[in-house]
Amino acid sequence: MLATAYIFLFEEFRLDRWGDGLSRRDERGVFVPMSIGLRALDVLVVLVERSGNLVTKEEIMAAVWGRTVVENANLTVQISALRRVLDQGRSEEGSCIQTVAGRGYRFSAEVTRVGHISSDGRDYRVAGDDMSALRGRTTIFAADCALPRETVDDLPAPRLLSAAPRHRRNALAAAAATAAAALAIAAIAWWVWLAPTSSPAPRAGVPVAWPTSAPRLSIVVLPFTNLSDDREKQYLGDAIADDVTSHLSRISDLFVVSRNTAFAYGNKPVDTKQIGRELGVRYVLEGSVRSSDTQLRVDTQLINAETEAHLWAERFDGDTGNLFAVRDEITSRIAIALYARLLRVEAAQPTDRSDAMTYLMRGRAAMWKVPTPENWAEAVDFFEKALALEPASVEAQGLLAAMLSARAIYKWTDSAAADVARAEALVGQALAASPLSPFAHYAKGQLLRAQHRCDEAIPEFETVIAINRNWVGAFAQLGWCKFLTGSIEEAIPFLEQSVRLSPRDRQMDYFAVRVGLAHLLLSRTDEAITWLKKARSAIPASPFVHLFLASAYGLKGEAEPAGVELAEVDSLLGPGHAPSIAGLGTILGDWWSPKVRGLFETTVFAGLRKAGMPEE
Repeated sequence: MLATAYIFLFEEFRLDRWGDGLSRRDERGVFVPMSIGLRALDVLVVLVERSGNLVTKEEIMAAVWGRTVVENANLTVQISALRRVLDQGRSEEGSCIQTVAGRGYRFSAEVTRVGHISSDGRDYRVAGDDMSALRGRTTIFAADCALPRETVDDLPAPRLLSAAPRHRRNALAAAAATAAAALAIAAIAWWVWLAPTSSPAPRAGVPVAWPTSAPRLSIVVLPFTNLSDDREKQYLGDAIADDVTSHLSRISDLFVVSRNTAFAYGNKPVDTKQIGRELGVRYVLEGSVRSSDTQLRVDTQLINAETEAHLWAERFDGDTGNLFAVRDEITSRIAIALYARLLRVEAAQPTDRSDAMTYLMRGRAAMWKVPTPENWAEAVDFFEKALALEPASVEAQGLLAAMLSARAIYKWTDSAAADVARAEALVGQALAASPLSPFAHYAKGQLLRAQHRCDEAIPEFETVIAINRNWVGAFAQLGWCKFLTGSIEEAIPFLEQSVRLSPRDRQMDYFAVRVGLAHLLLSRTDEAITWLKKARSAIPASPFVHLFLASAYGLKGEAEPAGVELAEVDSLLGPGHAPSIAGLGTILGDWWSPKVRGLFETTVFAGLRKAGMPEE
């Protein structure tokens, strides 16, 4: 169970789960709300409620995520985000969230549990769990509503129902009934007095057609057809369609028809042109689900509602041993692959319009091509054009800053210093305008990487994932920053997750190399070879893939395949560019923290020496 409506005080912080969330006392003694994600807030509540005691990972996961099965990396992300906020100025004392190896976490700060703040600004402290002293006398205010004062006994629920996570909403529904009734009356009045009178009357069971043309990036996800032998399993197809809709709804520039409207078309013959006209969408996603005792298979197809052309089809398979987890992963992969396809289709459409949306889509499409200096320069050019048309666009600011920083990191520009300075200015503008924008935080993470400040980039990528857990690049960059700062064991789950979520992404082959290298540095040679061979089959022209494979085979004492890989490196680099241990040390030096440097010496370089690479 998550916390009841108590307030917790510890050090300079106040935690009020149902009010301002987490606040910190400023120099004037005033508590100022701090920005942390809802998941992080719930994790903190669980730990603070049991301060001083071990709370296992399983207990936290059960309390915060309920029955939803998620990767352990999700908890790690939230713990890291909390430590960044809570541990400022505590370097000598260590973190207030202590890790108990292999078991869980313990909150070490001294915690006082109190009631809600009264009208005179005082708090009423309560020892332990005894709330009886507060009953009938602690007053509570809703500062933004003209409501009477209420006691703890009478308080129905917190405000901001729409912002609450799904697992809270049922508990809050009753409390919102009165407000909902008032809003319903207001909505009816608005419709009577202000709504246009020429809208067509709805046909039974079918939504009214929108009067405007379909937005360019607009889609409806129809209920997925159940093809299993058990006809009662239609619920599974409905759940997957619902999840895909939710995932797509997080994308800021994509118009997605709501689940309730889409499901009005269930169990009916599909006429995509009619659906497109009635719902005002450009694309329709259909799908089917087939499940057995051990396997789940989901087939999807994207259709242009205007032409009925089939634009994309994909199959996703998973093991039903953990049905919640496989459903979650499949729906994430569908959303990621589908959005990438939509962008490529729209970016390729001939158009006379030169609007910002067109340039943003084309820039993203260029950004997602095989990484080359030319492709990234093309992306930068499109984002510049989008920003010129909409100077206040946070998305354009963020994407342009991210690309400028990225090409500085890879040394694919002759103006790295100017690019980084421009990116810094853009990030500042984006964060000032939209502090919770994932585009702005991703761009800041990339900027910090370009400035060799990977430890500071980590919380930025964690913030992106907390806002949008389908942002594949954030997983990849978070994992790589942890790698570069020496936390290689922690890096692997994030790197692997990026590959799992988007296995056909054209950059995933390069991320697979990083997974292989991480395993190699941890002396997991067999795992390293498995990942590096996958990468070699996809990007055979990368000398680093062959280099790391040569090292892995050298460590295993397999001289013949090690020699083959080294010869391939020589062939790719050409005459007069044969690598040496010293030369590689210079090339790879930007990657190294002291810990990573030591691991390179004992694994990669040791293996290359055994494979026959010269020192100089």
